[in-house]
Amino acid sequence: MPGIYAEVRDSGQVWRGASGVADVDTGRPVTPDMRHRVGSVTKTFTAAAILQQVEEGRIELDAPIGHYLRRLVPGERGESITVRMLLNNTSGIPDYLPSAFPSFRGFPSLSDVSPESLDDNRFRTFHPTELIEMGLTAPPVGEPGSPTGTYSNTNYLLLGQLLQQVTGAPAEEYITRKIIEPAGLHHTEFPTGPHIEGPHSRMYESLFGLIDPPRDYSVYDASWVSTGAALVSTMEDLNDFYGQLLNGEIVNHSSLTQMQRTVPVRALDGTMINYGLGLHKVTFPGCGTFWGHDGTVWGASTLSLTSADGKRQMSLAMNLARWNKIDSSGKPQRHPIDDALSTLYRRAVCGDGTHQAKPGQPT
Repeated sequence: MPGIYAEVRDSGQVWRGASGVADVDTGRPVTPDMRHRVGSVTKTFTAAAILQQVEEGRIELDAPIGHYLRRLVPGERGESITVRMLLNNTSGIPDYLPSAFPSFRGFPSLSDVSPESLDDNRFRTFHPTELIEMGLTAPPVGEPGSPTGTYSNTNYLLLGQLLQQVTGAPAEEYITRKIIEPAGLHHTEFPTGPHIEGPHSRMYESLFGLIDPPRDYSVYDASWVSTGAALVSTMEDLNDFYGQLLNGEIVNHSSLTQMQRTVPVRALDGTMINYGLGLHKVTFPGCGTFWGHDGTVWGASTLSLTSADGKRQMSLAMNLARWNKIDSSGKPQRHPIDDALSTLYRRAVCGDGTHQAKPGQPT
């Protein structure tokens, strides 16, 4: 792991730490205040914006998405998939990743993946509707409203289009104006090009050992994830955001209750998670329930968790992604980094270091 940086809060006390390098060539160190591509943590921001519109009466959680986006999701599918199903990933719509990145066409089978598409798409600008079409034309991964969902970025790009439809503004602009700015998140933004503004690390992608040595993808057009995973932020801003959200300051408590209604969802790495409306529920034996989200984009990993009572928070960033090498069957193998992370989670989340804390790999 080249570098890791984090902020942990406990009842008003704040610890910030960093270890390692932001650039393996120059040895430039990482610092706790660096900006970072936070990946699918973006989904909580998008979900909160949708819930604000629900509070204002412009969106109904259990209304069919076809009532709002008839051209994008026409016919029976548009009538059977609700806004709630998009939010909790029970729509049955698959992820567009294997279509947008042709060398990932065999995904989630890692033995059929190659890194070629990562470089091909580095400066490609996707339109959300282009990616949504890819997801909608792929074979469904389940029936709408199934008891168990399947994690899909396509859902959250559709939610971005829904926001634009009902607010009249691009979703990124609305989320900035109604979520990011009122919360005082001064280092959080949707990037407008492939570069990150301000102090940041290089971000190294290993792709399960297929890229060796890992390659820097900190310069990358984020349009391939937009309202699903494009945000840039800091660990301080993420703790501020989740603290305010869970305190009922971003959406009201009734909306927060809806966000915390979870269903079992299969994540992109194949693990099962408890997923609400843009919120991931994690229970640590001996130290309680936490809410938040994790995320990865090429070269960057992030995890942000806040305890149910809001007193304990942890946000951490890593500048290496998919470090687990695969065996002959294509299964990722446990790595010493995983054990080190387990220890870090245990100390950061539980405090006294006596409890096991294993929230799983970032998704």
